[in-house]
Amino acid sequence: MKKNIAIIMGGYSSEYQISLTSGNVVYQTLDRNKYNPYRVHIFKDKWVYVDEDDMEYPIDKNDFSINVDSFNITFDCVFNAIHGSPGEDGFMQGYFELLGIPHTSCPMYQASVTFNKRDCLSILKPYGIKTAESYYLNLGDTVDESAIIKTVGLPCFVKANKAGSSFGVTKVHKKEDLQNAINVAFKEDDEIIIESFLDGTEVSVGVITYKGETKVLPITEIVSENDFFDYEAKYLGKSQEITPARLTAEEEIKVTVLAKKVYEILKLKGFSRSEYIFKDGEPHLLEINTVPGLTKESILPQQAQVAGISLAELFDNAIQEALK
Repeated sequence: MKKNIAIIMGGYSSEYQISLTSGNVVYQTLDRNKYNPYRVHIFKDKWVYVDEDDMEYPIDKNDFSINVDSFNITFDCVFNAIHGSPGEDGFMQGYFELLGIPHTSCPMYQASVTFNKRDCLSILKPYGIKTAESYYLNLGDTVDESAIIKTVGLPCFVKANKAGSSFGVTKVHKKEDLQNAINVAFKEDDEIIIESFLDGTEVSVGVITYKGETKVLPITEIVSENDFFDYEAKYLGKSQEITPARLTAEEEIKVTVLAKKVYEILKLKGFSRSEYIFKDGEPHLLEINTVPGLTKESILPQQAQVAGISLAELFDNAIQEALK
């Protein structure tokens, strides 16, 4: 019997448009012989099922069901394609776990921790995971520019602590530009992280649960035309994404082992994409995404394709793993 799959997309953050694109790719790709896919838009003002004619039907939040033409439809599994809040920060995971509905992303706690860059890096540091030097600020804190530069140096990156897709990120070259970068980050979040600039090869590593095993996908090298891998570079074609990455055999082994270790330390499930920069021959972790982009052009699907895994197989495996 075919399974009813709710593909949740949209979300409450600046990333909602990217999420709608990812969700629609999943919707178009899923095998109709195995699944009945339903597009579900999650926004602050409405949770709705959107049919082929763009008719909207409200979601009953009591049990995450829909009523269509007097038929009540429930879901066997939720495919999570929400980048940012509330799909990547633990809120949707907690909701579905309370309802007992399987979902394709990592559990609530893991989502919450990985979405919080500061907390995630703090958990991993005792395991010997190398990271950039960092300085933390909360909204309302006194900004001591000299102390920040003494800790992280210049250039440095000012980032919103809980945001994705490079929203709220600025590369700062001069002290006089620091305050403006802090203001930009605070528009996205009330916590920020300021990190030292790591000058080296940047790579993106997809790690997934595939057929019951932790699988590291072929590594992608990021070569940005811009000053760093910002929103334009990610989504508007201003970067080269080279898969497999042009690494030495030693570098490839190091980052593969490290990415698998990070995934397993954090007890992740489903999709993940982590970013690393090589400094002095050692990979340094930047961040982890647990609901990465899922369009054909996105990095993780590119990596899967190089590994011989089609989009349909990638998505099917995610659902099968969740249903276990």
